[in-house]
Amino acid sequence: MSHKLRAGIIGHSGYSGAELVKILGRHPRVEPVLLDHRADGGGHLPYTSPSVLAEQRIAVLFLATPPEVSIELAPGALDHAVKVIDISGAFRLRTVDNYRRWYGEEHPRPDLLAEAAYGLPEFCRERIRAARLVANPGCYPTAASLALRPLVEAGVIDRAAGVVCDANRGVSGAGKKPTAKTHFSEVTENFSAYAVLEHRHVPEILLNSGLDLSELSFTAQLLPVHRGILETIYFRANQELDARAVAEIYRRRYAGETFVRVYPEGKLPNLHSVAHTNFCDLGVKADPATRRVVVVAAIDNLVKGAAGQAIQNMNLVLGLDETAGLLP
Repeated sequence: MSHKLRAGIIGHSGYSGAELVKILGRHPRVEPVLLDHRADGGGHLPYTSPSVLAEQRIAVLFLATPPEVSIELAPGALDHAVKVIDISGAFRLRTVDNYRRWYGEEHPRPDLLAEAAYGLPEFCRERIRAARLVANPGCYPTAASLALRPLVEAGVIDRAAGVVCDANRGVSGAGKKPTAKTHFSEVTENFSAYAVLEHRHVPEILLNSGLDLSELSFTAQLLPVHRGILETIYFRANQELDARAVAEIYRRRYAGETFVRVYPEGKLPNLHSVAHTNFCDLGVKADPATRRVVVVAAIDNLVKGAAGQAIQNMNLVLGLDETAGLLP
């Protein structure tokens, strides 16, 4: 193992952190180092100060931590020339105004907020390669952005008619710490919407897609399953489009992209299609006569929506094959 690069993981006991450990365990060029930043962290290598990173020859540090913890820990790692990939929302929103609007507080490091590369490789690959701090995207925005941006770029959406994104996610997306809303008795045999009109992932979708807030209606809903995201996106086209034409827009935009799969005409993805993979699957239905179009996007929220995409970003910042560790 001595020839492998070393990746530190803080927050490895959470769902996303545990997924990182699992995927890195089969990575051909990188090995995980489990770091505990709390005294009761579980007996792994104590993260007492950023100097631990140098002592352990850590090349990249994953922060699978809440935003406030990421904001606390990222600067020290960067000061020790360690690249950081943050899985929280701490550095995603680019400006202090956005952060204040959606997180309800001031960001203490606006310099890092402005510096961070947004970690959606299909759109930001070259910036990620050169970055020392990568803000891994939220799970909902990953699927929504990959579905919406090519259509906005192609200019086929009747934006005055609005876009509706009905986004459904498994319970693991809420994190490992139990709450009243994620308790088994609340989730099983149930289906519920949450954070309506105020979800923190909305600004990411707007920043990536180019839509305005007035043009997007996004609703997150909790599925009684462990993992997976299925988003159904509805819009009216500004011209007569059949499903084949919409799918062709995606095929052109994602030609050469390993982790985006466009389904044949009439076929739609589901959660089983993407479970335990780093793929985003896209399927289309359309009615040219009424110009109604429905796009279904599916990802695994713990892989392409979190740990898998973080490793995709790690591969880029370390100059490795982008797909390393992520394909069967």
